[in-house]
Amino acid sequence: MPLRLIRALLTSLLILAISACALFPHRDPLNINVVGIEPLQGQDLELRFAVKLRLQNPNAEVINYNGVALQLDINDRQLASGVSDQQGSIPGFSETVLVVPVSVSAFAALRQALGLTQTQTLDNLPYVLHGKLAGGLFGTMRFSDSGTLSLPPSVYGNW
Repeated sequence: MPLRLIRALLTSLLILAISACALFPHRDPLNINVVGIEPLQGQDLELRFAVKLRLQNPNAEVINYNGVALQLDINDRQLASGVSDQQGSIPGFSETVLVVPVSVSAFAALRQALGLTQTQTLDNLPYVLHGKLAGGLFGTMRFSDSGTLSLPPSVYGNW
């Protein structure tokens, strides 16, 4: 192949790649926050919770989703994880609350209990929530939220 043809081909590919990026609209990320945790019925050595998430769409476009996955870390240790095949949409400039069931194995609960210091209580525990909101080939959004949470006595009274 002549060198000119290779250069022309590479230049065309570069222009095509740059213009393809312009086809995808720029969206601001969703604001996702934990707004509640409630106990659910578990199985044998497992604890289950319903994690309530507030999803806020700061964009004019509707955001469609078809599943969500979560991982909840407390004190820098994984405590719970969960998935849901819920489907829906969040209209532009609006919000919704999504409830996702998560599971805590007895071993994860034991690791958490052993990691607590003598003076630490179950109030104001640092948490990090990682997750993804599935939305098709290019619509999946990963998110993270962190802060502190206090577990109600009805939750840890079952341990």
